[in-house]
Amino acid sequence: MTYKSAGVDIDAGAELVRRIQKLTKGDVSGGFGGLYPFGDSYLVAGTDGVGTKLKLAFLLDKHDTIGVDLVAMSVNDIITVGALPMFFLDYFATSKLDVDMAESVIAGIVDGCRQSSCTLLGGETAEMPGFYAEGEYDLSGFAVGSVKQDALVDGKRAVAGDVVVGLRSSGVHSNGYSLARRVVESSDRFDYGDALPGDDQGRSVGEALLCPTRIYVPAARAALGKYDIKAMAHITGGGFYENFPRCLPDGLGARFDASLWSKPAIFSFLQDNGRIADAEMFRTFNMGVGYMMVVDGAVARQMESDGYFGEHDAVVVGEIVATDAKGEARVEVEFSTQ
Repeated sequence: MTYKSAGVDIDAGAELVRRIQKLTKGDVSGGFGGLYPFGDSYLVAGTDGVGTKLKLAFLLDKHDTIGVDLVAMSVNDIITVGALPMFFLDYFATSKLDVDMAESVIAGIVDGCRQSSCTLLGGETAEMPGFYAEGEYDLSGFAVGSVKQDALVDGKRAVAGDVVVGLRSSGVHSNGYSLARRVVESSDRFDYGDALPGDDQGRSVGEALLCPTRIYVPAARAALGKYDIKAMAHITGGGFYENFPRCLPDGLGARFDASLWSKPAIFSFLQDNGRIADAEMFRTFNMGVGYMMVVDGAVARQMESDGYFGEHDAVVVGEIVATDAKGEARVEVEFSTQ
């Protein structure tokens, strides 16, 4: 199976981004968030939704963590340039308002904001009869943070030989669910309620897929200012291949060794049951690493010595390499069967 066969065309999305960039040429933008000059700082904004992970929340009637996903998708983007989140707004839309369900969703949003040390400033609840299926809703969120202009993490100082430090993910996070759902729903062996093979937490397939997205703000906050962080990337839709190059200048790329970290059992389950190629897995999912930092090798060793790796569940996952002088940043992954 592929993400495209499940209905999502990553190439089409990338083409739309290129066209939008032409229309907005001259505006300041980071790799994952929009930058707006404000005095000696930048305001950094990001917006996102939860995708078809919502379908699992509906199916399993579990709504108390989907709000964490919503916050995570935006705040994890804006911290990639060194910005710390200040406030968050949400948009909740449904056909007929179920107050208990909506409260459960918003409780998750509040939890996500607490984890991010930002304020839930407000939001909008829209009731639109006939527009959504009964019992379903849609979510989007908007995060704003700030960073001093002289503290901006923009990737320009990255050089070949630098080390990529990866922060482990909590699972699939909030991308690739059209493919994940296709794998489960086309299987004649497993359903969402069945035990996930090899899962060290004893969860069902559905429970593992609904595990909320890890919020990386605490880990980023602990690193910024203490260590020389040259670049950062949030591994979301498009996986390693589409996301990591966004934090690098032309002429540099990255080589990852997939044997350096263990993968949550959910990824082996999806790959085996969907007969998904390695490259497709790494182009669709985070594969156990949801956030990355580029640092000098000496800094990586200092982070490990200081206990940062253990405290924030981090591991070295690759290195920065040179490409053609004018070549676009690219990613190579050395696959393993681990």
